[in-house]
Amino acid sequence: MPWLINKDASIALTKDQVERILKRYDKNGDGKLSKQELKVAFKEMGLRFCEWKVGRAFHHADMDRDGYINKEEMSELVKYASKWGIKTH
Repeated sequence: MPWLINKDASIALTKDQVERILKRYDKNGDGKLSKQELKVAFKEMGLRFCEWKVGRAFHHADMDRDGYINKEEMSELVKYASKWGIKTH
C-alpha cells in the first residue's frame, strides 16, 4: 500500500526512519539504490514527477557518480528528498 508523508503532517519521521524506508526498496539486496529502485520508492511515497526527482536526487547525492546511492550517500539523499514533502526532524 502506498504511503504519503505530507509537509504539513503533524508527525515527522527521523532521518534514520526515512533511510530505513528507502532501504526497503533495495530489491536486489546489494546495499545500494539504483535509479529504478529509487523511482519506485518515490512513486510509492506519493511523490509526483518521480523520474525528474530521481535525476535531481542522484545529481545531489551520488557523490562518486557510480549510478547508485550507497550507504555513505544515503544521508545526502534523505536531506535532499526532504525538500519534496518527506518531513524529517
